Amino acid sequence: MQVQSMQFKARAGQKLADQRLQANLKKLSTKFVTARASAMEEIDFEATREALKERRNRGIENLDVWLEIFEREATRRGATVLFAESTQDAARLIAEIARKHDVKKVIKSKSMVTEELQLNKVLADMGVQSVETDLGEYILQINDNEPPSHIIAPVVHKDKDEVADLFARVHQKPRLTEIPLMTREAREMLRPQFLSADMGVTGGNFLVAETGSVAVVTNEGNEGMCTIMPRVHVAVTGIEKVLPTLEDLATAMRLLPRSATGQGTSNYFSLLTGTRAEGEVDGPDHMYFVIVDGGRSGLIGGAFQEMLRCIRCGACMNHCPVYQKIGGHAYGWVYPGPMGSVLTPSYVGLEKTLDLPQAATLCGECNRVCPVGIPISDLLRKLRERQVDRGLRPWRERAALAAWAFTARRPRLYATLSGLGSWALKRMGRDRGSISKLPFAGGWTDTREMPAPSGKTFRAMYRERRAPR
Repeated sequence: MQVQSMQFKARAGQKLADQRLQANLKKLSTKFVTARASAMEEIDFEATREALKERRNRGIENLDVWLEIFEREATRRGATVLFAESTQDAARLIAEIARKHDVKKVIKSKSMVTEELQLNKVLADMGVQSVETDLGEYILQINDNEPPSHIIAPVVHKDKDEVADLFARVHQKPRLTEIPLMTREAREMLRPQFLSADMGVTGGNFLVAETGSVAVVTNEGNEGMCTIMPRVHVAVTGIEKVLPTLEDLATAMRLLPRSATGQGTSNYFSLLTGTRAEGEVDGPDHMYFVIVDGGRSGLIGGAFQEMLRCIRCGACMNHCPVYQKIGGHAYGWVYPGPMGSVLTPSYVGLEKTLDLPQAATLCGECNRVCPVGIPISDLLRKLRERQVDRGLRPWRERAALAAWAFTARRPRLYATLSGLGSWALKRMGRDRGSISKLPFAGGWTDTREMPAPSGKTFRAMYRERRAPR
């Protein structure tokens, strides 16, 4: 997926004007937000979050050690572990695996890392058919390879009628509008693909070092068909997904489904270890792990290392007031929402993503719901500081900030100018009690009005309140 984050403002404007999208995005608050709140009442969220935070930190702070242990244990159980420094390297490795095993068709379970790799395009260019089997990803693939707009609900931006029209057009069958019938139709279309595929590709929610296993969590069961039916299974995931022990995995699974979909547990949970052993009736003949860096190691030891704790639950975007209004496509790359506004600049470069650190209100809701305690709003603020330090913000903005800093360091000047400003704003809104047009602030007053102040500064009102009576 190519980076298009530089068009964020234009895309956001289009999404805000899309009334159908606005109606579809209400599902975030009516489904995901309320479901999460109910699910968290079943556990001690704060204590469990602190426990998972500590376990994730232990893995990340000794990442090289745990990756070596994982490689050793996975190899001992018959798998092949490959490391890729870049997304291009990872795509090349998977292409080589497909070529080595004479693969003609690949079936895929949902994986955001393969979106980073543009894997479907890479496979298509070498003549290999790649079929998405997650229902949401399948819908997007047959809709001209549309990118996902959410990391756990990739088709949240569409409604039932849009999908019904799409199925009727692509499947060449009578239009259905009842969800059970539509999902059955999708299963009927996918079943032959499962039975004829040579290779299955999945992501990995977590890697477990002590057993050399990969944990894959879904709600549809398609990951099972992708891992036991084809003769080759490739699990693709980032280096940061490794957990030291199965106990760590158990802690993570208390929070992942609750944070993501508001479920106490996901419908399907697979812990996959090695190739099919003698006497076993299912499993692949060949198993590969492709573990991707793709910019992740650059965060280790730096100001953004905490972002590596992310378990890709999507809670931050479900609760984000910005994401709730514009959806995921406006962000222009694989990871949308607050977590994407930190990850995308970190992975692809701050200069290519100038608007993303600004694409948040810094309300802190993402911090409150994050199951691993990532202070996302603080990280966004740090990215904004780096933009200013590197001169990446517009010169008018930098000049305004410099003028503000100059004034704020001089209390008398600040008091004088704030008094004049308060008086002027009162005069501007004297007739209506509100201000509809404000010089140099059209981006604000074009869409909302600002209450006119009383004409008194905060200092003046504070003195009046403190004065003896």
